[in-house]
Amino acid sequence: MPTCCCVPGCSNRGGVAFPKDAVLRAKWIQAVRRESSEEKHKLWQPGPSSVVCHNHFTASDYITETSYGTTPTYRKRKADAVPSIFLWTSGPNGNDREERLISRNKRQRTLKAASVTSESDLPNEFICDADTNVAYECEVSSISQDDTQLISDSTSSEVHVCDCKFCNHCNHHKTDCEDAATNTDTTPMMSVERFIHNNEGMLFYTGLATYNDFRHVLYSLGDASYDLNYLYYKVTSLSIENQLFLTLIKLRQHTRNFELSWWFGISPKGVENIWITWVNFMYYQWKEIDFWPSRDLVKFYSPSDFFSKFPTTRVIIDGTECPVMKPKPPVAQQATYSTYKNRNTIKVLVGCTPGGAVSYISDAYGGSVSDRQIVERSAMMNMCDPGDSIMSDKGFNVQDLFAHQDVAINIPTFFRKKNRMCGKTVLRDRKISSKRVHIERIIGLAKTFRILKEPLNATETKLASEITFICFMLCNFRRCIVPGHA
Repeated sequence: MPTCCCVPGCSNRGGVAFPKDAVLRAKWIQAVRRESSEEKHKLWQPGPSSVVCHNHFTASDYITETSYGTTPTYRKRKADAVPSIFLWTSGPNGNDREERLISRNKRQRTLKAASVTSESDLPNEFICDADTNVAYECEVSSISQDDTQLISDSTSSEVHVCDCKFCNHCNHHKTDCEDAATNTDTTPMMSVERFIHNNEGMLFYTGLATYNDFRHVLYSLGDASYDLNYLYYKVTSLSIENQLFLTLIKLRQHTRNFELSWWFGISPKGVENIWITWVNFMYYQWKEIDFWPSRDLVKFYSPSDFFSKFPTTRVIIDGTECPVMKPKPPVAQQATYSTYKNRNTIKVLVGCTPGGAVSYISDAYGGSVSDRQIVERSAMMNMCDPGDSIMSDKGFNVQDLFAHQDVAINIPTFFRKKNRMCGKTVLRDRKISSKRVHIERIIGLAKTFRILKEPLNATETKLASEITFICFMLCNFRRCIVPGHA
């Protein structure tokens, strides 16, 4: 079994045993600088299993060419090699200190040469004497009487005295210092202003196709977005646009608060303050919108082939689950455990029109809840009109819940102890499956927000209903993914 390296401060396993030659062995012991544990101020003596790992040898300690002039197939150490790479040789007292000294001297010579060159390029009347530092004025004694008359007659080139603290000894043009002051970029590392003309970046970070879509989302929230009641304290360091931008990045990329704090130049507590405030604000603001379309509007935007086969379909529904971290309370663990996903999840019911617009989003429930229980607790039974039909999967066996409303449920046929189905039933089920796939595509579009794919922490789980609602609502700001002929 390989032993650890005997060099102080090194814990690597395996290496090279000490040489048997007494002179070379003494050099190795002196280089290692390990004190004896039995007697103070005496060097340690290696045993038969003591080794020095390969990290303490330089490249010059190995043979680079064989006697035949070829490159060796494996690394072979020279017979007289002595370990020389240690913490005390590569630290402040080793070669690095000499290299830093050489680099510092070289840098000082370069700066000195540059300053001499810059002074030689200036006229004599602009060169200041460092010893005459009285009231920050420069004495000019090399100007003759003719030159003075020439300067007084000239009005085209006026020289201003700079007021900045870096130019007290020299007369420069004022515009140079003004340009240096205005060139400082004070915007944070990440801001929405940097993505006005970058559609790919906007789509990657927010899930919105263009900057115009981003402005559309902000306008849909109304003027209340400029007068928010924040969770902890009022935010003044970030604009309203960048606060919404931060929230969308959190939804899209599920970025940690610490990373967002570096991007936007605020504290992690400030990120949490903005994130929770905006999630609640967007949820309650959009919740007031009645986005359940009328029957005529659904028929008008229904694809041609869909309308010819299922003309009375009002909504296509399906359930989806999002993972959450395992909660600590046993009751919460039992409520959120999904036997279908074999993990802790939250479940929501989503509905869309045949044209691909999200028209219904339920609250979030624990993963142990069945699809029928979510439908029973929803208001969908009162939202449909008599004569409508709902398209769903086999899991939504809820015909009895909608029978008194004269609403039909289009679901695939159950076998019911049959070993085969007739051809007519098979064709009907294929038609339903080909059209019901629209809701699957909408759910897939919403799952591009990574916060719905990665496990939610305890704080995010409490906001599960708000987060899922916002992510599916943002799908309505995207270009429709259902073609008009579907």
